[in-house]
Amino acid sequence: MPKMLSSVLKNFIGGSATRKYPIEIRDVFENYRGELINSVSECTFCGICQKKCPSQCITVVRKEGVWDCDPFLCVYCGICVDACPKGCLTQKNIHRKPSRNREMISLKGEPPVKKTKKA
Repeated sequence: MPKMLSSVLKNFIGGSATRKYPIEIRDVFENYRGELINSVSECTFCGICQKKCPSQCITVVRKEGVWDCDPFLCVYCGICVDACPKGCLTQKNIHRKPSRNREMISLKGEPPVKKTKKA
C-alpha cells in the first residue's frame, strides 16, 4: 500500500505525461515516414505497390489509370515506396492531419498504351 501511495502522489504533483494533440504538435523525428504521395504523371500503374502493401490499402486499376489509397488503413511502413520501380511514390515527413471523415486518396492518370508491333 505505501508503494502505491507514493506513485499516486507523484502523479498528482507531476506534470502531464501526454500532449494536447492537435493543439501541441510534436516535431517529427529524423527519417519519419508520413503521408503517402504519388506523382501520378510518372506512374505506370504496374500494381507492384498494391501487391507489396502489407495493409492492402492501395488499389490500382491499370486499364483505367486509377490509383487509390485508403489513408486510414495505411500503416506508413514505406514498403510500397521502396518497391515502386519508377520512384513515383514518396512519403512526406510531416504528420497527417486528424480527420473525422474517412477520405480516400484517388488519383487518375493516363494508363500506359500498349505498343503494337508493326508488320
